[in-house]
Order: sequence, then C-alpha cells, then structure tokens
Amino acid sequence: MTRIPSHALTEAPAASRPLLEGAARSSPTGKPLNLHAQMAHSPAVLAAYTSIREAIAAHGTLDPRVRSALMLATAGVSHSGYAEDFTSRLALRTGWTQAEVLALRDGQSLGDDKLGSLIAVVREAAGRAGQVDDVTWERAAACGWTSAELAEAFAYLALTVFTAYFLNYAQTPNDLASTHNAVAVGANGTE
Repeated sequence: MTRIPSHALTEAPAASRPLLEGAARSSPTGKPLNLHAQMAHSPAVLAAYTSIREAIAAHGTLDPRVRSALMLATAGVSHSGYAEDFTSRLALRTGWTQAEVLALRDGQSLGDDKLGSLIAVVREAAGRAGQVDDVTWERAAACGWTSAELAEAFAYLALTVFTAYFLNYAQTPNDLASTHNAVAVGANGTE
C-alpha cells in the first residue's frame, strides 16, 4: 500500500507544479510517473530530485551510456524493482542491449575492464553506504578514470539511491512494466 499521496499536474502543490510539468515532459509516458506524482506531495522532495537531474544535465561529462550503466548498476543494488525498471529503460535508450542491461543490473561483467572498474566503484558504494575499498578505487584509477570522473560517478549513484530509497520509503506503485518486460519493450523499440 502506498504511503504518500500522488498528485496530478492540476492538483499538485503550487510549488511542485512547474517541476512536475518538467518531469512529465521527460517521462517515457508523457505524463508524470508515479514516482514524480508522489514526490510532488512535498515540493522539497521533488525539487531535490530535479535539482540533481539538472546538475547532471548541465555539468555531467561522462558519456550517456556510462551514466545509464552507473545508474542501472546502482539500482541493481537498491532493492527497488521500480528503480531497476526505470534505469533499465534509460539504459536501453542509450544503446545498451537487452543482455547488457540484465548484466549491468545483476553485476555481471560486460568484458570491458575500464567500464567494469567504474561500475564496481559505484556498486560497492551503493551496497556499503558510500564506502569503497582502496583496491576497488585504485583499480578504477589504474584503468584510466580520472579523479574528476570518479567524483562525477557519485552524482549518478546519488540520483539513483535518492530515487530508489524514496520509492521504497513511499511504497510507490510501479507504473512501469517489470524489468523483464521493460527490457523486452525497449529492445523492440516500441514503448
């Protein structure tokens, strides 16, 4: 059972309406997803979520495929099926295949040591309250990730953890298909 009311654009708190409209424009459905509709109940929550997204859009330097891989890998650790579904769709849109999406979600290797080393940092941080072993960090640096890129990876971790924790906290009903169906739908190009 959901814990926080959902809001349509017309009935959301006034401070949430412009943010909710923006979320609707970027939504795969063209309307606010349940996660946005529930976040809108508190303008502070929706503003925090959209602020992280806007900061990433304005200042992020990592390739969109890398970004989506980091978010999906984080979601795979989050214990939130909704977050996994959402980030699976994002990964498919950036060009990951169905098999790659499942591997990223489940923490399996893609055969790319450089990307795998950065994903390992993010997955470890997601599962250990931000803590990353020196060996994991140093492996990513040795694979060529700069300190700026390692720092930026945290933004994708933070956005995904923020979202997944809210979804779990609010018991948000998942209005996306299951991960399997989301992957299959996206792979076919028909959402």
